[in-house]
Amino acid sequence: MKPAVDTTDLPEDDWLEHALVEDGRAHRAGYIVDDGFSARVAGALPPPATLPAWRKPVVALLWATAAGGVAVVLPGAFIDATREVLRIVSGMPISIGGITTGVILLGAATWTAAAVALRQT
Repeated sequence: MKPAVDTTDLPEDDWLEHALVEDGRAHRAGYIVDDGFSARVAGALPPPATLPAWRKPVVALLWATAAGGVAVVLPGAFIDATREVLRIVSGMPISIGGITTGVILLGAATWTAAAVALRQT
């Protein structure tokens, strides 16, 4: 039996491709011959349902409406949020301890997010 992928053309340093080819070889031996059963079942299935012609323009209109709403609301919301943050920050006393605590909490959040994003499954 001829292998499905010729590994002689692969570079020696392409370890990932070699691993994938070997994994394919291992699973290819586990194929179960079904004498065309799968093809008959797939042929007997009803055709896939098609989407109505009006769906695509309506979805585009909804996204355009949402984008327009965000464009109208966002500048006012941004200005309001900035004013509130400045009001809160200007009314609070600033100390070295408060700054240190903030930097430590921000660092802990950053390292936690990096650890979650980079963890191996």
